[in-house]
Amino acid sequence: MGLLKLLINDPFTFILLAIPLLYSVILHELAHGWVAYRMGDSTAKRLGRLSLNPLRHLDPIGTLMLFLFGFGWAKPVPVNFSNLHNTRKGLILVSSAGIITNMLLAFLAFFLYRFLSPDPSGVLSTLLYYLAQINIILASFNLIPIPPLDGSKILMGFAPARLQYTLSRLEPYGFFIIIGLLYFGALDPLIDLFRWMILALISVLLP
Repeated sequence: MGLLKLLINDPFTFILLAIPLLYSVILHELAHGWVAYRMGDSTAKRLGRLSLNPLRHLDPIGTLMLFLFGFGWAKPVPVNFSNLHNTRKGLILVSSAGIITNMLLAFLAFFLYRFLSPDPSGVLSTLLYYLAQINIILASFNLIPIPPLDGSKILMGFAPARLQYTLSRLEPYGFFIIIGLLYFGALDPLIDLFRWMILALISVLLP
């Protein structure tokens, strides 16, 4: 995403961008907790995670990854899926909430970029462009169906019990699998596919 290059070449714009980017990750997690709360699980609310306070959400490594590589994560919002009114439906809706939030933020950034920033080289245009792109990457990355990413839980919501069990067994090792696959570029085609799909959807809504 060129964020490290932006930090070196234009620190002022990078600083302006830092807060919206951090809140893109925070709102992703907040959306999980809010939908879970609406569906019957108050775990996140009881633990104070339904908050816009970044100190309640930020993960140091995930934040560093966000600015160095264009994707990252916050501390996962705790969800007890057994408390939800409908576990299978809850898996799908709670897990997709963060992705949908990032897609909506990307759409809003593109909308504002088109109508409120006539100078494509200006600070506002740069901020909106990076905000849109980072949210598309966050949504695309989280759609990957490998635990603990949201895509795996969405898949579990549709999958038979046997596949659910297999995916749940992978979760303790999922982070290392993802890092390894990213290192070798094995996930790039899948992320590019999801990115293309999201951009196609936005282009339909914002021709």
